[in-house]
Formats: sequence, structure tokens, C-alpha cells
Amino acid sequence: MRNLKLKRCLRFNTSGSLGSPQCSAIRSETGTVLIGSGYGFVEFDPNSQEIIKDISLTAANFLPEDGNGHLVGIQDVPDQESVCVATSTGDVLLSNINTGQLECVGSVDSGILAMSWSPDQELVLLVTGQQTLILMTKDFEPIAEKSIYQDDFGEEKFITLGWGKKETQFHGSEGKKAAQQKIMAVQPALPWDDHKPRITWRGDGQLFAVSSVCKETGNRKIRVWNRELALQSTSESIEGLEQALSWKPSGALIASSQSKPNKNSIIFIEKNGLVHGEFTLPFIKGQKKVKELLWNSDSTVLAIWLEDVEKEGSSSSCCVQLWTVGNYHWYLKQNLHFGNNKMNNVECLMWDPENAYRLHIICTGWHYFCFDWFWSTDCSDGGQGDVAVIDGDKVLVTSFQHAVVPPPMSTYFIQLSCAVNEVAFQLDPKESSGLAILDSANTLSIYRYGNSTVNDPTVKLEAVGGNGFKTSYKTPKLEKKLRLPSNLCDVQPLNFRLLTWVQDDTFIAISQEPNSSISIVHQMTADQMDGQDINVRDVGTITGHVISLCYSSNTKHCAIQTSNGQLWKYLWENPTPVVEPWIDGMGHKVKFPQPCLQTALTSIEGEEVVIGLTERSRLFINSSEVASNITSFHLYKEFLLLTTHSHTCRCVSLQDTSLKALEAQLNSTSNPNDETIRKVERGSRIVTVVPFDTKLILQMPRGNLETVHHRALVLAQIRKWLDSLLFKEAFECMRKLRINLNLLYDHNPKAFLDNVDLFITQIGSVNYINLFLTEIKDEDVTKTMYATASLITMQSSQGAKAKKVDIICDAVRTAMEKLDPQKFCLSILTSYVRKTKPELEIALQKVHELRESPSTTVVSADEALKYLLFLVDVNELYDYSLGTYDFDLVVMVAEKSQKDPKEYLPFLNKLKKMEINYQRYTIDKHLKRYRKALRNLSKCGSGYFAEFLNLVKDQNLYTEALELYQHGTVEYKAINAAYGDHLVSKQQYELAGLIYARCDSTEKALDAFVASSNWHQVMCMASQLEYSGEKIAALARTVAGKLLEQRKQADAAVLLEQYAEDYEEAILLLLDGAHWEEALRLIYKYKRLDILETNLKPALLDAQRNHMILFENQKTTFTRHKERLSVVREMKEKARQGLLDEDMTGCAEADLFSETSSIMTASNASGKYSQSNSRISSRSSKNRRKAERKKHSLKEGSPLEDLALLEALAENIKMVDKLRGDVHSLLKVLILFEYDTMAKELQQAYDDLLQLFETSILDIWPPGVQQNTAAPILGPHSTANSISISYQHQRNVNTSVQDSELFTAPKLSKNIQWKLCVLQQYEDFL
Repeated sequence: MRNLKLKRCLRFNTSGSLGSPQCSAIRSETGTVLIGSGYGFVEFDPNSQEIIKDISLTAANFLPEDGNGHLVGIQDVPDQESVCVATSTGDVLLSNINTGQLECVGSVDSGILAMSWSPDQELVLLVTGQQTLILMTKDFEPIAEKSIYQDDFGEEKFITLGWGKKETQFHGSEGKKAAQQKIMAVQPALPWDDHKPRITWRGDGQLFAVSSVCKETGNRKIRVWNRELALQSTSESIEGLEQALSWKPSGALIASSQSKPNKNSIIFIEKNGLVHGEFTLPFIKGQKKVKELLWNSDSTVLAIWLEDVEKEGSSSSCCVQLWTVGNYHWYLKQNLHFGNNKMNNVECLMWDPENAYRLHIICTGWHYFCFDWFWSTDCSDGGQGDVAVIDGDKVLVTSFQHAVVPPPMSTYFIQLSCAVNEVAFQLDPKESSGLAILDSANTLSIYRYGNSTVNDPTVKLEAVGGNGFKTSYKTPKLEKKLRLPSNLCDVQPLNFRLLTWVQDDTFIAISQEPNSSISIVHQMTADQMDGQDINVRDVGTITGHVISLCYSSNTKHCAIQTSNGQLWKYLWENPTPVVEPWIDGMGHKVKFPQPCLQTALTSIEGEEVVIGLTERSRLFINSSEVASNITSFHLYKEFLLLTTHSHTCRCVSLQDTSLKALEAQLNSTSNPNDETIRKVERGSRIVTVVPFDTKLILQMPRGNLETVHHRALVLAQIRKWLDSLLFKEAFECMRKLRINLNLLYDHNPKAFLDNVDLFITQIGSVNYINLFLTEIKDEDVTKTMYATASLITMQSSQGAKAKKVDIICDAVRTAMEKLDPQKFCLSILTSYVRKTKPELEIALQKVHELRESPSTTVVSADEALKYLLFLVDVNELYDYSLGTYDFDLVVMVAEKSQKDPKEYLPFLNKLKKMEINYQRYTIDKHLKRYRKALRNLSKCGSGYFAEFLNLVKDQNLYTEALELYQHGTVEYKAINAAYGDHLVSKQQYELAGLIYARCDSTEKALDAFVASSNWHQVMCMASQLEYSGEKIAALARTVAGKLLEQRKQADAAVLLEQYAEDYEEAILLLLDGAHWEEALRLIYKYKRLDILETNLKPALLDAQRNHMILFENQKTTFTRHKERLSVVREMKEKARQGLLDEDMTGCAEADLFSETSSIMTASNASGKYSQSNSRISSRSSKNRRKAERKKHSLKEGSPLEDLALLEALAENIKMVDKLRGDVHSLLKVLILFEYDTMAKELQQAYDDLLQLFETSILDIWPPGVQQNTAAPILGPHSTANSISISYQHQRNVNTSVQDSELFTAPKLSKNIQWKLCVLQQYEDFL
């Protein structure tokens, strides 16, 4: 749905040459044009507008001096740095480009009718006057020579399988007479046929076709030859076949023209000679003739050179039409009319071989035209989302807001009197939308949308309409037709280009000064009456060729781009319109690095910027390139939509972004859950975005359309509806496009709760409200599912106290009960069921109320109950109904279920016979609601206490049971005793002792405290039991023995000293536990000074010696681990940089390869176990613990050796650092007994070790050390393998997260003062 628009037009007059142009060619290396005439040839440079070379062929007598000679072909030969020309007299000449020297490389006595070089310039083909073909190499060495006329069909002759003669075949409705009809004689060539042969090559140069007039029949035939001049096929006899011939470069079709009895057509012929498709030319039979056909280099545009059939008394004119195809329909996109002046007749027509959309035309009067074309989509900014497509004298308009009509059909079309060249929509949103059409007769037709009921005869419905149908959309009406001034339009075809409708009656257009590179900006005022000339005034000139113009209806600015990428700003609203350079926010002139075909204006960070897209898919914003793989873009409100070469469509918001952020976003890899990007079909291009809708229209390469609802556009529109409190529109869109309905609340919780009545009123439908309630969940989708498209949400005031689902259910239910509780009965039931803790009892009670008062309700009780059964499992609902203790409700639910009455009726009857509390106890116990059952059973009296106690024991409801009885009662003590026995069985002895003590079971409490080694409570219980002194001493020795096993020498010493009165044993225990000062206290208290020499001093010396050995061992181990850690880290760094040849298994990812055998081959030693041993994937807890212990192995080369070293080093530091208090206590006693040397050695060794630790911490735990983590990758772009690998790696990472403490350096307890100053002074003294 694109139109072919004129980008620029170069027009120069090269009339300094003699004669008239006869042939032409393009020099690709320089871009110059070679033009041959009856006197020679010239080389013309369009850029400098000068004739570079003028080579005369008359001086060397290759052409007659009177100019009546004829050049049949001219070709640039870059390999030989020459230009090859062929004369009609039979000479083939080479002219050196540098020297201009002429050389005759061959001559044909019978003359030459045509010359053609192959696309690769390896072969040259001549057609002689004797109707023969001569094929030569590029060095003019003959390959073959054959006559054009061959009796044989060719090498690809069809094979007849002999399935019967024509006379015996079935001929359908024509009958048997059809078998007897003879083939009609083919008519000879048309009178205006020049009878000259035509040559055309296929794009790859492997085949060529020759069209010539047969001597015998006089009609034209097309023959296909290969590079060895072997005939491949001959076309079938085609009535009225004309001279034009052109082979589609990228396809297998040959285009030609055919004159039929009532029309003229362009036909397409396959290489086997059969006709394959056609289209009709838009003129009356006999009015015009097709002189030539020419495909552009990429096979997208077919140029048709037409001339009027000469008639007596009338002057002929010529025109060039440009056709393109889409969805098997041929569109006439441009009609270049050159008038009736003979000097403007086209003599040469050719496409540029390098620039596919550049057309060169040379006229009789040596007028040279160079037309550059580009594709553009003409769409309206507002209104009905109209897109206009030019198709000859029709403009096909599709209103995408109402229907997506696939081309070549349309919603309606506008019929004009002649071919259309340009279309422009009104860009002022404040005015009523309209459409302006400029045709080849230089008439501007203005159509506007209005409320008129009068049908316009020029506007006709196509895709819809007919008898009995009434259209729901508006069609435009012709307001007036205005003529462009003839003095401006007769200069050249399409003198005005880039037509832009900026205001109600104001247009802007661009023209080019003849023989100049100056562009003129025109402002047209269309306030004249119908049929008058439009007012055109020149408002400014720009040095350079203007190639694009874009307009912003917001700022009223026009951005004009010249061919060098320079941007200009046109201020057309000024009293005196001004054209000035475009300046960016930094004060610099804006210039695209490359010229852009499509431009648009928008705002980023409050600055108006120009967006441009080159033909090489580079996207520029002002002077910066932001992307290099963009195939199309479109601006819609605050969004920039783009399609890329990676077959994706991006929708980027420009509202809260910067230029750098936009560039980073477009060039970064997309997040799988990124809502701004989506996959599209290969080659998709943006057509338009439907205004006030979410539809994005894409066109595929073959021409068909696809409508997508881009998630970013959808969410933006939904947010606007929600901000405007249009809940119905938002809900319908979300339901249709499968947007999570939680967004209705999460977008703005406060606004939703404040307007919940409006929400219910707008939605109205009970089914829709039920759908909303069933989809809500306790998740903020603006932070998870739609995080990229969310706004800053306002938190509800109830959010901290209640859950989201409960808040919504309560609010919606309150609103429905206030508005119409009968209508919304089912929705009210849904609000009870959908709560976090379903309130099924209340819902069932509502159903029960409906049964009791059926006349006042819209929904019957049976319907409500069926609906509840739809939401809730019938067995669960039956249990809930039973839990209400309402047997009528139970029976009502049971009747609607599939339960057998023989199953539940006896049970219900049995319950009815019970006492009320015991009945409820039985129901609760049946429903496994043991706490409620316990409470009901406690109300049954003391006769049921045994059953009560059994229930407590069975369900471990001790704490609940204690709350049901008063303190001091027999039941309370019995429950405590049972509770204590339960705790003893669970080996919770200390708590059991406390429980026993509460119920006066002192003996049991004593045993429990002894088992828990709580010696304080043991002595308390012994005192309460009034134990004798000997019994208490024995008890103290027993408990002391338990404490000694637990290395609690200090507590054991207290028991022996105070209760057993064994002072010596108490002192020895303190010495064994290194409690030096407490031992000294008891020694002096009980005057046992002999222990100083026998036990204390030897223990001090042993302790000092053991500490010295420990410190030395720790220092050696620490140093060894530290050095090994450096080696391991160095090896891993080299492996990461690829400096080691062998694979490194000692990395954190080693476990990944051994546990993902389902997605990887067993390429290493650890991988083989994943397939052969299934126990690895399902280890027992014992094996898992064993594996955890083995995970950090200090064995060299183990997978996690670096972690094991870190763990060992951290343990060394922590263990040694904890000895500060012990060392300090030992130092004090050593000083006390004058062991100064040993104390100094101990202090020095310990200090050196701590200093080593402190200086090594930064080397072992540098600030940058951390563990790599990765989140699982999910989303539409993920595969089963990628997800499996991601989760396997995540499991490995989760294990590593448990070891995150290893990457944190241990802290030394520097605040503990352990040194003795006296030893420091002593050391300084020494």
C-alpha cells in the first residue's frame, strides 16, 4: 500500500549538440550519461551540468556529415576503458575514454540493426541486415552466427505423450465442431511497428530473447537463445504482438505488448514461449502505441514508453508510465506526460543500473531528465485511519478503522479523469480531514469529509455496499478543482513534488530551477473558486536538491532535507515565511550523515527532533545514528514503531526517554519478557496505526495485510481509558486481546476503589463481573507482567492490612449489594468464593435465603447452587455445608451432587439424634476441624473427658486444651501431665520439666531437668523434695559428671564445691577448663597452696606450649592455603581468557555439565553419570548431606578448590581470633608466676599470627570478588533446551548462594584488648 513518489528531478538542456538523440547508456563508475546521435556521441555529467566529451564520428567517415547516419547502440565497456558504438552501416567502434581515439573493431557488410551487451559484459550480440545473429566475446571474437528465423522450436521443445489426436478429444460445450476448426492465420505486424528487432537479456546473462518480424507470415515472434547461441524456445503465435520487449531481471518472465481486438495489454511470456499473465493498459484501442518496455534493476517497476498513434491533422504526444505489481494486481503509479511539442518527445529511456529507482529520459530537443523515485505510504494522521493508494486514474482508499480490506480491493475509490501523480492528506488535526489529489493534467482536486448526504459520483464503494447495505463510515465529497498555473507546469512533468497539505487552504510544494541545483519552496493558497488557478508564490530557495519534506501539526514546523542530508526549517506561518537551517538544542546545525528517504518530526526530552530512515536501513535522529537494521518506522502519538531486519516490531515510548537511552534500547538484546518487541513475518513493513485504536497494520512482501495489536499500544490505550474512568472500553479491549484483568485494579488501586460503583454500572454484565473476580490474584501485574508499560501506581490505604483479592471482593460486593443485589446475585456469590479464605458458609447461607424467599429474586436457589457447584468442588461444598450445622442446607447441597442418598442420609439421621454439642463435635471431627471439635467436646461435660484427652493426644492439641480449663482443676493437671509425657517422648526434657513442675509432678520434673543438665532447676526440685545432704551430694556429683561430658567445667566445679564440698576436685576441673583465676580463688579460699606447685604451674606451662604449637601449625596451614589460592585463581583467569589448551574442570559451572545430560552430550568425565545412574537426579537426604560435605574439597584440581580454600582460610582466621580471651587470661597468670619469657613468646607469636591475617585479608578477599548469578530465562523466545539449561544453572547458582559467606572476609575482633602492656615494655627494653 505504497505510492511511488518523486524524490528529485534534474532537468538540463544539452542542446549544444548536433542532430537528435538516438541511443544512450550509463557509465556506472562516473554516473555520466552517454548519448549517441547522427553525428557521434557525447558524454554528459548531470552533476556538473556539462558535456565532458563530444566524440565526432563524421570526421572519420563512420557517419555521413549531413547527420543522416544512425547509431543502433552504445555501451560503456569499463574493462577496456572504452565506449562501444555500432552504426547502422555495420561498423563496430571503440572509443578510448581517456584519449578519445576511435578504433573500428569489426564491420558487417549488410549493416547492423541492433547491438546488445550481456549484463556481465562478457558477450556482445549483433543483429545484421541479413537477419542473422552474431555472438562475440567482449574482445570481439566470434562465437557463433545463426539466422534469426529458425524452423525448429528449440531445445526445450514440448514432448507429446501420444494420448490421442485432437479430433478424438473432448471439447466441452464447443462440441465436436471444435475439433474440425482450423487454426486462423496470424495477422501481420501492426502498421506502426518499425519492424526492427529487439534484444533483451535475462538478469544473470545466461539467456537472451530476440523479437523479430517473420519474413513469411509478417508477424512478430520471440525466440530465446542461450550464451552459445543455441535456440531454446520459440513463442507461440500471438495475435497483435508488438515490438516492445524486456526481460524481468530477477524473474523468468519476458514483458511485451499485445494489441487485442478491443484493448492493448502488456503480456508476460515464459522462457518456454507460453504466455503467463497480462494486464490491460488504460487507453482506448488505437489511441496509443507501446514503443518500449523497460524493467528497473530490482524488477519492482516496469516503465512503459507510450506514443500517440499518428493521425492526420493532429500532433502526437508521448508519455512514460510507471507500473508496479502487488497481490497479482498491476498499479499505474506515475504518468509522465511530455506534451505535444515535438522537441519534448522522448527519444531515449533507461533505468540506472546502480540506483534502481533512477530513471533517465532524453528528449528530441536534447532535454535531459533524471527522475529519482522513492516509496511512500500516504496515510491520514487522524480520522478513520485512511490509507490512499494510487492506481492510474483511481485513488484506492482503505479506512482501517472500520475494516481491514486486503489490496487490491479498498473501502472505496475516487475516480479521476486522468492518471494521478500524488496524494496528500490534510495534516491539521483541528480542521476536518480531507484529501488532495494532483493528477497528470496538473489539476488539484480537493476532497473533504463532511456531513453532506449527497453522494459524490466520483467516490464509489468497492469492498462494501450494495443493495440493502448502509455504510457506517464517512466518504469524502469533492469540494473543488483548481488548476496549477500552466506557465509553471509546462516546463516539465511533475514540476511540483512533495505536495504537503499543512492547513485548511494552504499547501507546500517543491520545484527545481532548470539547469540549476537550486530548489524553490512554494506555498499554495487554495481559497479560489472551483476551476480557477491556484495561487502559487515562491517563499524561499534552498541551495541543493530537496529530497524530503515533513510537517508537524503540533509545532507547525516543516523540516526540509536536501540531497546532502542537510536539514532546513521552514516557518510558513510567519508573516514573511522563512527558510533557515535546522538547529539542535546544542546550537549545532543538523545534518543527516546520509540522505534519508523517510523523515518525520517528533519531540524527545522537550526538543523537536527529525527522524530519518535511509534506503540502507539506517535510522537517524538529528545528526546521530540510533539503529542500523530498521526497515520502516511510523510515529503514533508518543510512540515510535519500527520494523527490523531481524523480523521484529518494536514500539518505543518517546515520552520518558532520552536519545542515548533510545539508542541503547534499540541496539541491545531484548529481554524475553520485553513487551515493546514482538516477532513479525519476514519482510513486514508498517502501513499505519489506526487512530484511537490499538491496531497496527503491516504489509507483507507479497502485498497482503496483517493486523496486530502491539502490546505496548494496547497497554497505553488501556491506561488512557482507565485514567478517564472508561472501565467498559478497557475491559472489552482486555478481554478481547487477553490482557490480564488485574490491570484494572493495579493501574490505580485508589481510583478503582473510589469508583467501584461506576465500574459495576459500566460493565453491567454479570458474566463479565464474574470473569473479573475469578481472574484477580494477589500480584501487582504493573511490577511483574506489565512492568515495562506500567505507570507509578498509588498504593491503597488498605493494602498493608488486607490482601488485594479480599479488598477487591469486599469492595465489589458492597457496590453490587447497594446497586442491585438481585441482579448481581451470582457475582456476589463469586465474591465470597474468590476470597483468600473462601467464605463458603456465607455463600451457602445466601443460597438458603433464596430458597426461603424465591418470589423476590431474579436468580432461583437452584441456579445459584448450580453456579456454586461450578465454582467449587461438590465434595468441598458438601463439607462446608455440613460445617454450618444446618441440615436443610446440607440436604440441599447433597441433592445437587452425585452422592447416593444411602450414603449421607443415615449419617445425617444419626447426627440429629445426638446432643447439640456432641453433634457439632462429631461433625467437626468428621471434617477434621479438630480445634473446633475439641472446643465443642469440652462443653459436653466431665463424662467425656477421657475422649477429650484421647483427642488431645492424637492431634497434639495440648496448648489448645489447656486454654479450655481453669488452672488448678483436675482436668488441667491431667492435661499438663500428658503434655509433659509427650515432651519427654520428643526429648524436649527442659520444657517437659517446666510442665511437670506446673502440675506438681516434682519427681518427674527432677528427672526431666537432670536429663537436660539444667543443674539450677535440679537443685530447686531437690530442695522441694527435701533431699538429705548425702542425697543432694550424690545428685550433685551425677549432674557434674553430665556437665563434664559437655565440657562445662565451670558449672561442674560449682556443684562439687557448693553441694558435694569436694574442693580439690572442683579446683582440678577449673584447671582442666583453663579457668585460671577462678582456680586461684578456690586455692586461696580453702588454703590448698600445695596445688600451686603440683597442678597449677605444670598446667600453665602445658597450656603455653600447646598454644605455641597451635599458632605455628595455624600459620603454616594458612600460608600454604593462601599460596595455593593464588595459583588456582591465576589458572582460572588464564582459562577464562583462553590461554590454556586443556579444559578447566575447576570452575563453578563444572556441575552444570554433569547434570544436564538430557540436553548435552557426554563430552566430559562427569557427564557420563547423568545418563547411566538415575540416582544422581534423586539423591536421598543422606547422600545429599554427604555430597555437601564433599563439595568443598581441598584436593588439588577439584571442581570447587578455590571455594574450599576460602572456607579453610576463613575457618583458620575465625578459630584463632576467638582465642583472644583465653590468651589474655593465660598471659596474666604467666606474669603472676613470673614466667615472663614464656608470656612474651606467647604474646609475640599470637600477635604475629593476627598481623598475618590482617595483611592477607585484602589479598584473599579483594573487593571485586563475587559469585556469578543468573536468573532463569523464560519468554516467547526461549526453547526447551535453553530453559532446562537455565534452571540447571540456576540450581547450581542457588547452591553457590548458600556459600555467599565465603566471599565475605571475616572480621577480626579488634575491640578486644588482649595484650599486656608490661610485656610490650619488656620487649622494648630488650
